[in-house]
Amino acid sequence: MDAPAAAQRNKAPILAVLREYAGAGAGALRVLEVGAGAGLHAAHFARALPHTRWQPSDIDPRALRSISAYVEATGVPNLLPPILLDVSQGWETWGGTQPATLDLLVSINMMHITELRCTEGLFKGAGVLLKPGGVLFTYG
Repeated sequence: MDAPAAAQRNKAPILAVLREYAGAGAGALRVLEVGAGAGLHAAHFARALPHTRWQPSDIDPRALRSISAYVEATGVPNLLPPILLDVSQGWETWGGTQPATLDLLVSINMMHITELRCTEGLFKGAGVLLKPGGVLFTYG
């Protein structure tokens, strides 16, 4: 399990903002995290927001292994095993996610380190996969 120092530092402030959109009174929420990296945020957020169904994803096999280790080590029931996802590809390839089924689409520290086509793919996917009133949450 990897745990980048920056992820440790920013997990609490990000969670504080996420709670505005996924607070305990919101009911069961379906969340897809694109580019979950090491998985620290996914584990932290899923534990703090037990009414969510948190689906982490990444394109990097090393990240997928780290996320899997977090899933296993934490035992948080609403943290799903990671899926391989290339955000630059069409939403149809995003692990079977169907249109208008997501409440939150989360992307942390992805846009500034990837090619423009990844950001474009993120926004196109959000436009199709988010429910009406759903939120695309980006950081970094």
